[in-house]
Amino acid sequence: MLRLGEKIIFIGDRLEQNLPIGGYGYLIAYDRNNDNIFDYVVRVPKENKHYYVTATDIELEEVLLQQEAEQAQREALIDYALATNNEAMFRQIMNGESASEPEKEKDKEVQSREEFIKQIGLKAWI
Repeated sequence: MLRLGEKIIFIGDRLEQNLPIGGYGYLIAYDRNNDNIFDYVVRVPKENKHYYVTATDIELEEVLLQQEAEQAQREALIDYALATNNEAMFRQIMNGESASEPEKEKDKEVQSREEFIKQIGLKAWI
């Protein structure tokens, strides 16, 4: 749940209320009425209006800025990988793999049939 007074950005208009998508506002109240769909009351100073909104229509400004920074960082890493012809780094960024995942696969040892049956028996016993 968001705190009162926080700066939010409108990211959607699920109920078609003509919300200023991309605009900002401030949370001024929680809508605690169980009979309706709205979660918050938002004050938009630019329009001098209050809007009743759902939680899916708004996002904190800080979260959106962090997502934008992560996207810019990812794009910069892709550009660097392409400029240095680093195919492994490029594939890692594009596939979203972490560096530890291929190492985990290498650490797995092939078990013999007897060891496998023994482990299954132990798990079945528990």
